Amino acid sequence: MVRTILVVGAGKSTSYLLDYFLKKSNQEKIHLKIGDLHPENIPDKFAKHPNCTVFPLDIFNEEDRKKAVAEASIVVSMLPARMHINVAHDCIEFEKHFITASYVSNELRALDEEAKKKGLVFMNEIGLDPGIDHMSAMEVIDRIRDAGGKMLLFESFAGGLVAPESDTNLWNYKFTWNPRNVVLAGQGGVAKFIQEGTYKYIPYQKLFRRTEFMDIEGYGTFEAYANRDSLKYREAYGLENALTLFRGTMRRVGFSKAWQMFVILGMTDDSYTIENSEGMSYREFVNLFLPYSPTDSVELKMRHYLKIDQDDIMWGKLLELDIFNPSKKIPLKNATPAQMLQYILEDTWTLKEDEKDMIVMYHKFGYELNGEKKQIDANVVVIGENRTYTAMSKTVGLPVAMATLQILNGKIKTPGVQIPINKEVYKPILSELHKHGIQFKEYEKPYLGYNPDSVAS
Repeated sequence: MVRTILVVGAGKSTSYLLDYFLKKSNQEKIHLKIGDLHPENIPDKFAKHPNCTVFPLDIFNEEDRKKAVAEASIVVSMLPARMHINVAHDCIEFEKHFITASYVSNELRALDEEAKKKGLVFMNEIGLDPGIDHMSAMEVIDRIRDAGGKMLLFESFAGGLVAPESDTNLWNYKFTWNPRNVVLAGQGGVAKFIQEGTYKYIPYQKLFRRTEFMDIEGYGTFEAYANRDSLKYREAYGLENALTLFRGTMRRVGFSKAWQMFVILGMTDDSYTIENSEGMSYREFVNLFLPYSPTDSVELKMRHYLKIDQDDIMWGKLLELDIFNPSKKIPLKNATPAQMLQYILEDTWTLKEDEKDMIVMYHKFGYELNGEKKQIDANVVVIGENRTYTAMSKTVGLPVAMATLQILNGKIKTPGVQIPINKEVYKPILSELHKHGIQFKEYEKPYLGYNPDSVAS
């Protein structure tokens, strides 16, 4: 009997996901149905595959959406996070398992009891970060506990970056994921975490000047700024008694200090719109945030405002973005400063067809075993193939696809709204990811605890 996998939404992160399903379609007796608002954008290699059906789907069209869910054996939502809930409600109604790579929202969490009653697996956070970070962390944490160890410290960092061979700008950065998420990173509250038993808080305006540093063998030094809420997984990971719990986002050294310029200027603000944004030049946009002067140029005002010299690398980074160009126009109507900045950055930071991205993830585990304090450092680096088959799409799409088949085949069966922190989930998926070249390297090190010298003032 042929089973139907419904994938709702087929954006940038789905190339490996769709490949995985179709390569296994004959062996697993599955038919893939892809519902997307713009089915014409789905490559022919998927659309014309004999075991695949592509069809137009507006998820706000309730009749069409419910019909698609009702006919499926299992449902994968690759929609933007805010759009999952409608599909999830349909999955409850028609008793279908549900998988997404997104964070568990409060609305989704509220479906837990109903999902359990109906024996449905609602798997979330099964992509990269969140996803591979959970699974790889729990594999080591469970191993330490199973040996009788006690966790003292857990730090976890991940970043979507540009591969060294495609790193061609002074920022050492290009967009490999949703640019909007990059521009808005860290907003909407303070970053909170715990270090050596003390709660720490970093307000947004200081976030990019408080960075940790780490070395990845073969790839050099990276920096990381704190994620908004490092404590949200404290209970899930069983780390209530750990002295340090810190999660962050990785960039190449120097990125955060440069990004702070946009924060200081107010260009990352998404809370109000610029009335005459449409048709505004890059230069005019910059001038919005600078004081008036009857004599000074925009460039001179910018240097004075940011206190940077003409030979400063920070100035070079700004010039590289061509933000003082009076000819380049922003075509966005009633746009926020953040939306306008994003448009300007995409002009420079978009991967070319043959360029490669890079995923880097780094964990630090501090623990006590038999009265001795120990430390394990673990990291993984994944390099993409090109702009379509990115490391980001690989590390997001493959775990989603693997979990889907595990659930469909009854190997993952614990019901409810969940994240992949149980052995039933992470063991088979991590094992299969190894076969695809996604495998952490571990290093035993002397226990250092939290190192305050690694934090920039």
